Amino acid sequence: MCVFRWLIVLFLACSSSLAWGQAPLAPEVRAHTVLVLGDSLSAAYNLPEDKGWVALMTARMKAAEQSSGARIPWDVINASISGETTSGGLSRLPELLAVHQPGWVLIELGANDGLRGLPLSIVRQNLQKLIALSEQAGARVVLLGIMLPPNYGPLYTTPFRDMYHALAAQNHLPLVPFILQGVAENRSLMQADGLHPTAAGEPQVLANIWSVVGPLWGFDGQH
Repeated sequence: MCVFRWLIVLFLACSSSLAWGQAPLAPEVRAHTVLVLGDSLSAAYNLPEDKGWVALMTARMKAAEQSSGARIPWDVINASISGETTSGGLSRLPELLAVHQPGWVLIELGANDGLRGLPLSIVRQNLQKLIALSEQAGARVVLLGIMLPPNYGPLYTTPFRDMYHALAAQNHLPLVPFILQGVAENRSLMQADGLHPTAAGEPQVLANIWSVVGPLWGFDGQH
């Protein structure tokens, strides 16, 4: 009976691997595959999908491809989910890496952990695991930082902000310090909840992120 159970477990494990398994992408194709793992700030919360910064970034990359006649197109996979936490991202990332085989992973998580007041030691540990999983799969990571509203108090918001800088330094990662820079402090660019950008604010979010990823991806002259 034990042997039979073991065979069932082995069969299920192999079936799962086959379901996730994909033909390996060529290195140059992987290098042009980007996975965005984020929360509502990357999922165009309460906006048409094409107004979010990820869609705007994809459109900019496609336009650059057409003007330059690039041989290998960029593929951007937005795996962001509103309400996502670092632990939720950890549960989904292995399959996303196996299926999409990205050369780049943009990690934009932690805000919902912070809004719930989770211990920063746990948030940081989860972010470190996300970084490690991505790198072990052969992807390069860009960390997208976020800051919490000031009403959470400096004893929590300051180390929360600094956590992204510390992780980037520890892992030698490119960092966007605060993706809502120039947006969060402008009420006209924020939705009524005070947490999410309006459609008018999304281009500035992209500008903050593009200033880091554009040069990394060879789009230095594209603004």
